[in-house]
Amino acid sequence: MQDFDAIVVGSGITGGWAAKELTEAGLKVLMLERGREIRHQQDYETETKAPWELPFRGLGDSALYQREFPVQALNRHFTEWTQNHFVNDHENPYATAAGSAFNWYRSYQLGGRSLTWGRQCYRWSDYDFGANKRDGIGTDWPVRYADLAPWYDKVESFIGVSGAHEGLAQLPDGRFQPPMALSIVEQAVRERIAARWPDRCLTIGRTANLTEAKPDEGRAPCQYRNICNRGCSFGAYFSTQSSTLPAAQSTGRLTLITDAVVERVDHDPKTGRVTGVRWLDTKTKQRRSATSRIVFLNAGAFNSVHLLLNSASEAMPGGLANSSGVLGTHIMDHANTLSAIALMPGFEAHTTFGNRPTGVVIPRFRNLETLDGNGFTRGYSFQGGALQSAWTRGKRAAGLGAELKQELHRPGPWRMVLVAFAESLPRATNRLSLHKSATDANGLPQLEIAFEHGAQERAALADAKAEAAAMLTAAGGNVVMGLDQPGPGGTAIHEMGGARMGWDAKTSVLNRFSQAHDVPNLFVTDGAQMSSSACQNPSLTYMALTARACDHAVGLLKAGTI
Repeated sequence: MQDFDAIVVGSGITGGWAAKELTEAGLKVLMLERGREIRHQQDYETETKAPWELPFRGLGDSALYQREFPVQALNRHFTEWTQNHFVNDHENPYATAAGSAFNWYRSYQLGGRSLTWGRQCYRWSDYDFGANKRDGIGTDWPVRYADLAPWYDKVESFIGVSGAHEGLAQLPDGRFQPPMALSIVEQAVRERIAARWPDRCLTIGRTANLTEAKPDEGRAPCQYRNICNRGCSFGAYFSTQSSTLPAAQSTGRLTLITDAVVERVDHDPKTGRVTGVRWLDTKTKQRRSATSRIVFLNAGAFNSVHLLLNSASEAMPGGLANSSGVLGTHIMDHANTLSAIALMPGFEAHTTFGNRPTGVVIPRFRNLETLDGNGFTRGYSFQGGALQSAWTRGKRAAGLGAELKQELHRPGPWRMVLVAFAESLPRATNRLSLHKSATDANGLPQLEIAFEHGAQERAALADAKAEAAAMLTAAGGNVVMGLDQPGPGGTAIHEMGGARMGWDAKTSVLNRFSQAHDVPNLFVTDGAQMSSSACQNPSLTYMALTARACDHAVGLLKAGTI
């Protein structure tokens, strides 16, 4: 007899969804999280602290960061307020292959990166799901928009996504709460861009921040503090703690274990099924195991692939569920850079109040109905917004004394920023593997990342720089700078791939229901399953695919086929 009906590895955005869906379907579920427990409302240690209540006034201990957090400290969301929500790099090493640069930003705790994510929620369209087949790069997605539309509906309705309906084929509308407001500058830029380019739409970022309360779930509307990464006791943004975990726990069928580093998934070569998992209790240093009828991997794209590679056996020497030989390959992260900053004169008499926790987005407009012939076959989108300098601009301004202080009491000039996210193509050479000699603190092989952006991504960013400048200039701005080179891999914090979906078991790891071709009771529903990257944020699609896979798995269990 199995200990559990299902084991879910990971408690982040998709792990929380898997736990919710499986327990609500009547299954007895074990959820394992490698990091510490963080309780909703009780353990958000810095949520309401002012700068003067922190040892380094919010700037953090630079010596500590250099020693313990050299990668995480490069993340703009990493501050003295949020450092406890990111991993210690020294204690969690990884390797990069020669010629590669990859900044792997991680959050090992209950809730994972659902506590630190950017909350941008965008549906993918058939331009995205059909892209690989269209240009022959990568393997054809075994799903299309119609397959996911009802699951997008389900996810958006539950987590709460605010946004504006725009009727765009390339960015389908969803089940939105009322949108947050554009600033006067953003509204002007929207109108001026549309007048010049009717096919380009600037709209408010679609974000998992509530604009209307969800009282039945104990979630209040956004307070416009924009300190989401500290944890939100109001439950105003979607996180595992505020949303999916309470739903799963309310069923009475969830067992949660934290401080549990899963070391391998057990596989029975006679039945061809997985039987459970083994983990290390990092507090007691004891090794434990549990059995189950199905296993869901939701540890984060690279960690789930790492676990599959570590679960190699005599029957599957290249890694669990890897008869195709593509496990670990075709990883992606959006090519991302600051395309343009422009000063926006004429709005000096206007300002805003509160701290809106989302920006604006200009959805993809390249290579839709026809290929535009600019050296790339996919697309890019922009995120950004209008902002005013605050008093901190005085650090760089000339002046002294009372006159300078008085000047800094007023908001500074308006600027408009556009950051490009270009689609990252799936390439076999961008891959994850086990390092041949380096190990982690638990004696397991370190994950080695080989990654670089290619000519298509660079061509897309060059085009994005030119078009961003053109749009902001047409909107009345004075462009002061722009870039066309991507940051290192990982900069977009959208790592995907490594256990891709596909029609053919010879060229993919998972089928159209996120189910392993080789192991029918194994599901991988985090970013590892992605066959392409699109150019919009992927988290909403992860969640929709997870809910869909759970429904399929429960159906198979009830039918007795797995």
